[in-house]
Amino acid sequence: MPVRKASSRIITLTTDFGLSDHYVGTMKGVILGLAPGATIVDISHDVTPFEPLDGAFTIAQAYRYFPEGAIHVVVVDPGVGTTRRAILVEAAGQFFIGPDNGVFSMIYDREPHKVLEITNAKFFRTDVSATFHGRDVFAPCAAHLAGGALPPRLGKPIADYTQLALIKPQQMARRVWSGAVLKVDRFGNLITNLHVEHLPDIRTRPFEISIGLRQIAGLADTFGACAPGELANIVGSSGYIEVIVNRGSAAEFLKCVTGSPLEITFF
Repeated sequence: MPVRKASSRIITLTTDFGLSDHYVGTMKGVILGLAPGATIVDISHDVTPFEPLDGAFTIAQAYRYFPEGAIHVVVVDPGVGTTRRAILVEAAGQFFIGPDNGVFSMIYDREPHKVLEITNAKFFRTDVSATFHGRDVFAPCAAHLAGGALPPRLGKPIADYTQLALIKPQQMARRVWSGAVLKVDRFGNLITNLHVEHLPDIRTRPFEISIGLRQIAGLADTFGACAPGELANIVGSSGYIEVIVNRGSAAEFLKCVTGSPLEITFF
């Protein structure tokens, strides 16, 4: 089904594909073949492979800086080819296309939203591979949406979409919360699901984070306030508490990955 007109709408791509293979370039080719006027923006292609939690964090930090009408394609899809659904989410005046595996959980938590299961195969490529829905389902659907297709034509509303449990900490006792690592960034910083918005006392009360068999007390003001090699907690640019090693990798030091558990105790 050809797109009816060229579009200058923004389509962003967030994947775990990396850049050493053809996958990202192929998706862009599909989009531009259907919507030649589209502006394609790469958010990241270094999401932790097979990790929807990392994808959820990555897109949630970026979408707010894009204009109304932007279309975000997120492909972190270990269930590709199975019965997991393809979905279209409308939230914050923007659109999100990807697998129903929780990768949009932080959007759901933050914004009023509507979710459609994408079922209309007229908007897919003719031969849909069981292993590359980024090319055959998500990219063409984004292009058709950019070209003027109305969301209800792509599918039907659903209410039982997948939401991840780890996006927020859970209170375990009056002064104790359990949490998790949302993302390990390229510097090895451990971005946790502890946000200053949900734990306002974190700036004024003494506390300790237990993670990877270590306990780290209090907040450092900046990376530079820590000695090289020092382990510390810091408030990152998105408001999440990060466990860091100045000029080193906290992930390597603590042997932690995306999803690793942690605990915060206030005193």
